[in-house]
Amino acid sequence: MVNNIIKVLLVVVIVVLAYMVYDSIMEPVKFNKEVDRRNAVVVQALKDIRNAEMTFKSINGRYTASYDTLIDFLKNGQIPEVKIVPDPNDTTFTKTIRDTIGYVPVADSLFGKRANYDFTKIKYIPFTNGKEFKLDAGKIDRGGVSVNVFEASALYKDYLADMDEQMVTNLIASKEQIDRFPGLKVGSMTEASTDGNWE
Repeated sequence: MVNNIIKVLLVVVIVVLAYMVYDSIMEPVKFNKEVDRRNAVVVQALKDIRNAEMTFKSINGRYTASYDTLIDFLKNGQIPEVKIVPDPNDTTFTKTIRDTIGYVPVADSLFGKRANYDFTKIKYIPFTNGKEFKLDAGKIDRGGVSVNVFEASALYKDYLADMDEQMVTNLIASKEQIDRFPGLKVGSMTEASTDGNWE
């Protein structure tokens, strides 16, 4: 009877230990999987900001550092719909005439195909309790030419805040060790680039 109880206890201890070993191995795997999932959502949000900024610049000749201005532009701005036709007076068929045939609301043009997309929340970092993407815009000098630039960014510590603290700290340290931004960003305030740091 005593031997059977000891055997059962040993089996329970072995199962518990096996689970603990399995869980310690799987913890980083689960962490990385969740980081990848969140990164994909944040990247899409940064792409939305980039598209809005680039459309804003195409109409206004500059980027904006104000979400209020950007959201107002998305809400009320219009993009001309242009039809390009061959010039009937051109016998070489190389000249064209650009004819504006109407206007399309900016929000419809950029986000019309995405059901239930709320562009008024474009400034909020996903997975945070209302924290905003950092947004900056201005001009830099490149070879004597003034170039419009913008940058939008989110830190790992903001959108991974509810995850394993040590693993997030390690992720941030791994980026800082190789002089990389500890999060995701698009555009640059020092380079004439609209690329994201994930590209």
